[in-house]
Amino acid sequence: MGHPQHDRLLAGWDRGEDAALWDLGNGQVAILTVDLITPVTNDPYLWGQVAAANALSDVFAMGGAPRVALNVVAFPVSCEPLETLRAVLEGGRDKIGEAGALLAGGHSLDDEEPKYGLVVFGEGAKDRLWRVSGARPGDGILLTKPLGTGIMITAVKAGLASAEEQEALEGTMATLNDLPRRLPDSIAPALRACTDVTGFGFAGHLLDMVGESLDGEVDLAALPLLPGVMGKSALGLVPAGCYRNREAFGGRVREMRKYDAHESDILFDPQTSGGLLLAVDPAAEDAVAALIPGTRRVGRFVEGSGGLMVR
Repeated sequence: MGHPQHDRLLAGWDRGEDAALWDLGNGQVAILTVDLITPVTNDPYLWGQVAAANALSDVFAMGGAPRVALNVVAFPVSCEPLETLRAVLEGGRDKIGEAGALLAGGHSLDDEEPKYGLVVFGEGAKDRLWRVSGARPGDGILLTKPLGTGIMITAVKAGLASAEEQEALEGTMATLNDLPRRLPDSIAPALRACTDVTGFGFAGHLLDMVGESLDGEVDLAALPLLPGVMGKSALGLVPAGCYRNREAFGGRVREMRKYDAHESDILFDPQTSGGLLLAVDPAAEDAVAALIPGTRRVGRFVEGSGGLMVR
């Protein structure tokens, strides 16, 4: 199936873009996305928050502002109380409001496996939008959230995560990637490209950004990690998606020294509501990092052939 073509469609599903972009004229662009997830916690309100933050992230990753959201719900009404569903929807509603958007309706269906997410419509100025492509040699690679949600979700489900580790996991997943709302006009041009780290893991999403003419150089020790994640990986508490990602992307990853498999699992771990991955002009790295607490510089883009070099 070929990519859709239209003179007002600025981005579709090619190059791993996070949302569709539609030119509205007058320098404004519509941003449209949909995303939903299965439960990642036993707390229905928190699950609603995480699912909403995860869906809203696609609009933020394009440099836009969410405006309107619609619920998308699959729920087993025959075996789960409606109070649970109400809590999920309240969590989503509150996170949508925090993002400055309006919940305007949605759609539900009866399904054995619960799922929740959003359709999100956003807007952005055409000259302020970000794409997956656009990084330049020498640009810094910045990451706004710690990695390891897939591994830690697996540990929580196995009953092998401490209360502190679970709290850190839930906190990062429920945090909005609302960098565009914090970004001053003075440093906006310094952000060359962006995507959010989700199901394809850090390596998969960074490889989307390098294209065919760049490489990403990453310091494994610089990657921000959730508390306890390396220990859980060493115990084998790794989700199936991690192995799929390693199989799909591992051939384009060059290790500059030999790592144990559990050390490099973090590169392929599928993330839920992960952080923004940014290509930033070196002169503005510190200013951009200061806008989102916990943001780390983890490497840089260099001339290359579409690979990831791990030091």
